[in-house]
Amino acid sequence: MRSLVFLVLLGAAFALDDDKIVGGYECTPHSQPWQVSLYSGYHFCGGSLISEYWVVSAAHCYMSRLEVRLGEHNIAVNEGSEQFISSEKVIYHPNHDYWTLDSDIMLIKLSKPATLNQYVQPVALPSGCAADGTMCRVTGWGNTMSSTADSNKLQCLEIPILSDRDCNNSYPGMITNTMFCAGYLEGGKDSCQVEDDNIYRCCTDINSILIITSCYVCLLQGDSGGPVVCNGQLQGIVSWGYGCAEKNHPGVYGKVCMFSQWIADTMKNN
Repeated sequence: MRSLVFLVLLGAAFALDDDKIVGGYECTPHSQPWQVSLYSGYHFCGGSLISEYWVVSAAHCYMSRLEVRLGEHNIAVNEGSEQFISSEKVIYHPNHDYWTLDSDIMLIKLSKPATLNQYVQPVALPSGCAADGTMCRVTGWGNTMSSTADSNKLQCLEIPILSDRDCNNSYPGMITNTMFCAGYLEGGKDSCQVEDDNIYRCCTDINSILIITSCYVCLLQGDSGGPVVCNGQLQGIVSWGYGCAEKNHPGVYGKVCMFSQWIADTMKNN
């Protein structure tokens, strides 16, 4: 397993793919009011507002301190709709595994409540797990295959949830019950988790035995942590994948419906 993960990482590092939603389109401004940007001097991951105090993202996006930026569409300009709120607590799932990305979910408690308005609204948590074939929308900031796209403007993409069989066939031995695949097996459309601006810095500046794990975190930042919304409910968290929009390698997402109790308990106890 670890050898396979290392080969995937090595290929991704040399490919230097941009972080992007491939084959998507610019979202209608502020049509995804739960989408947030996680910021630490730069946008490094996405997330989803689920209440006035709480945000869901991917555990591999973990930083002990970060800023949550809400009400964004174009992250390069001040649009007057933004709210910048620092984190009070960042809590990743106790079963999260950096090697396998099992339980790739974390909760961020805001230091003050978000002001809910037309630009900032929470997304509903799932009432159950979505069925195979359900069409969902994944969103994030990044380049697309269109040369005219503005990488600073929020991108949208509609993708179907794939069957467990197709998911396991795409990534043999790598899919756990906290993950699902979504996208198109023929390729061409996907969310992507690589942020090429940080690959070289991350993977050459680490002086620790955890170099492979730590580089994995860097390689998976970008659209990572962002929402997959199906029928108005947050069903997925952008997590990982091999390349971007490659044939037979769909995106892999954290399965939010598996964490309903943990989310409820964590919010109640913190």
